[in-house]
Amino acid sequence: MLKNSPPVTSCQEWPVLESRQQLPWPTLHPNVSQGCQGGCATCSDYNGCLSCKPRLFFVLERIGMKQIGVCLSSCPSGYYGTRYPDINKCTKCKADCDTCFNKNFCTKCKSGFYLHLGKCLDNCPEGLEANNHTMECVSIVHCEASEWSPWSPCMKKGKTCGFKRGTETRVREITQHPSAKGNLCPPTSETRKCTVQRKKCQKGERGKKGRERKRKKPNKEESKDAVPDNKGLEPSRETPEPRENKDKQQQKKRKVQDKQQKSSVDLFWGLKSS
Repeated sequence: MLKNSPPVTSCQEWPVLESRQQLPWPTLHPNVSQGCQGGCATCSDYNGCLSCKPRLFFVLERIGMKQIGVCLSSCPSGYYGTRYPDINKCTKCKADCDTCFNKNFCTKCKSGFYLHLGKCLDNCPEGLEANNHTMECVSIVHCEASEWSPWSPCMKKGKTCGFKRGTETRVREITQHPSAKGNLCPPTSETRKCTVQRKKCQKGERGKKGRERKRKKPNKEESKDAVPDNKGLEPSRETPEPRENKDKQQQKKRKVQDKQQKSSVDLFWGLKSS
């Protein structure tokens, strides 16, 4: 019962309100006291409902400086209901709570707060992270990957023939992507060197590059007739080296010839003296 209220009158039979927002206060009706609303057991012109019919919830709503009593079948958003032997009351949730189950358990927080175990927090506890979509503190999710696939056949430049050393590859898939604070995902492919017994490529197995090289290879007759044109070109830097080697060989040859000639002269004078 509200204090300092005018004399109580019996309420008229009105439809029960599902929520306060469905029928804005005050509502006028012919031959009905302005203070009475549907579902009231007792009411006054000044304070509205003072008590409700069975199973209905009594809630006080502020309109300016005035509090009005209303009877509802369920409590509006931002309130929680409590049933007592003599009255069923709707009580407002905490200031940081948008909707709640009772005074100690919030089900949705107001903007800027994160829900965790029925409470609204500025920051999430250690080991949890904030989900800005649901505005809840949730567990950190780390990246997870599947098992490695078998190694691929040994290949080189897209071929499996015509070589001895190549590479082989294996892959895996990401099965769980990480959350904002979760561990990053590992590589999803791995390559290593491999050695195989060289085998000749069959017709149709040659790679694209091999076919291009074959098309570009000149004929033998064309290569014989082709004479390089060196006019206007600078002398090659590599020419001094073979020329120097040639000079050394000639000097060595002359030394051998001189030595042989000297031996012949010595032999001649030796025979003559004898």
